[in-house]
Amino acid sequence: MNRTKIGLPALALALGVVVSGCEDKPSAPLAPSASALSPTKPATADAQKFVVDKPSSKVEFMMEAPIEKIHGRVSGATEGELQVDPTDITKTTGFLAVDISGIELFQQEQDKTTKQFKEEKKSDLQNEHARQWLEISPDAPEDVRKKNSRVEFAIRSIEGASEKNVQKMTGAERKVTLKAKGDFLMHGRKTEKTAELEATFKYDGDKPVSVTVKTTKPFPIGLEEHDVRPRKGFGVIAGKLLSDLSDKVNKDAMVSIEITAKAGAGGASPAKTGEPGTSSSAKP
Repeated sequence: MNRTKIGLPALALALGVVVSGCEDKPSAPLAPSASALSPTKPATADAQKFVVDKPSSKVEFMMEAPIEKIHGRVSGATEGELQVDPTDITKTTGFLAVDISGIELFQQEQDKTTKQFKEEKKSDLQNEHARQWLEISPDAPEDVRKKNSRVEFAIRSIEGASEKNVQKMTGAERKVTLKAKGDFLMHGRKTEKTAELEATFKYDGDKPVSVTVKTTKPFPIGLEEHDVRPRKGFGVIAGKLLSDLSDKVNKDAMVSIEITAKAGAGGASPAKTGEPGTSSSAKP
């Protein structure tokens, strides 16, 4: 797949700035807790499996604030599969998993005089803080670090497709737009998300051989509802809320993705290689 834009630096910061200490109250309630998402199944008997090409996958996120912009990037870390019936793509389901342990954050600061944003740069300290917020820093227990490094998205339904039957279209490349709805899991919290996508199918004769999917509009991930907050280290809350950092950190990370999935490719579904495909909810 091509490049998914998921402002990674922003995502890490956004995810980590949710709730402060015991006396602080988040402005948004925490989403239900969950250990993993339930796996998806083909919606029709004619569904074909397309396996994500992990090396070419890209996820990015962006967080914009009045005096600073934070960009996040996670490349070559998305795996999963799509189940697509080319005669009716509204029956598509899928499961994606992203390993954010290699996330990289970049920032653009505003010039105090010109008010223009400076050239993007990477801050080692900011990247360290992002990992603390997400609880994937080296001081976190290995099992916790592994769990929090895994972000999942299960596509449950498709709506608003510009064309349902790709088989009736012509040409080696066939593009359709659609909205994918499903469950999103990050930092042990599950929410429902809708992503606006463009899917480009490549054909060899009358057979689809791959599909490249990318967001046409970034979708928001609320940091507060996913309990991403300022931390000084594992288990040590920094004592600040996102609202305290509003000039530097937005409460939402705007995520973009781009992946290419190949028909009939081998490999196991991340729903099978990860934790059991069950989810649980609990009060925040």
